[in-house]
Amino acid sequence: MITVPAGFGLELGEGAPEWVARLPALATKACARWRLTPDGPLMHGFCAVVLPVRLADGHPAVLKLTWVDAETEHEPLALRLYDGNGAVRLLGHDAELGALLLERLDRHSLDDEPVDLAIGVLGELLRRHRGITAPAEVRRFRDTLPADHPVVGRRLLDAAREAGTRPMGTTLVNEDLHYQNVLRGDREPWLVIDPKPLSGDPEYSVIPLLWNRFGELAGDRGLTGRFLAVCDAGELDAEKARGWTLQRAVANWIWCLREGVDDMAVICADIARWAAST
Repeated sequence: MITVPAGFGLELGEGAPEWVARLPALATKACARWRLTPDGPLMHGFCAVVLPVRLADGHPAVLKLTWVDAETEHEPLALRLYDGNGAVRLLGHDAELGALLLERLDRHSLDDEPVDLAIGVLGELLRRHRGITAPAEVRRFRDTLPADHPVVGRRLLDAAREAGTRPMGTTLVNEDLHYQNVLRGDREPWLVIDPKPLSGDPEYSVIPLLWNRFGELAGDRGLTGRFLAVCDAGELDAEKARGWTLQRAVANWIWCLREGVDDMAVICADIARWAAST
């Protein structure tokens, strides 16, 4: 049915090799359950494989098999709440198989568009989704910053921790909203995929729009310009967005240093220092 690419899933954590080994069988079971016919080569991201398929009536769709963890477990719930409004439509979900049946979209993403156009689209999506309240089962933000760190330093840690202790809302937030996760569709021009839902403030979702396409920015001035453009397009509270951007930049900086993701650590450090000085 499918051949999993070599090396896929190696960084997912404990139990991942066994899950990867089971993917061909899971795909076969999901196709049998929904009477799907494979219709193209297998694609994959960091934590999922995606197989183009045809439904029994011939309509195109995709079968997504996802590594289920704290970040991905409520993707089906988020898609049900979006109900196709600015997001890919969920056609079916099998929790036992970790399988999602989704409408098929074009692989062309906002990453392929001029950044000003992309920010305008993303701002509209943020406005459309801000009225959705997160259900009780969706995880809330938890501050996991250490008391000190030899590279980050106490000053930035204290500032980031202070930002993370402010009262937080209960909006259904997509903490992984970025240019590559918005694809072109037929039903609507642009649709969100792969939501990572969190219960919190819409402003929590700003930072991926800064660290993605970071190389297009011209220093702090460019960073300020993009930040303000995102806040304006999404009708976000700039001060609240700055605080959450600082908190997430520091948290991800520490994670990148621990995991040896050096290029991203530099970007997070730059954003953290900018946010602390703004």
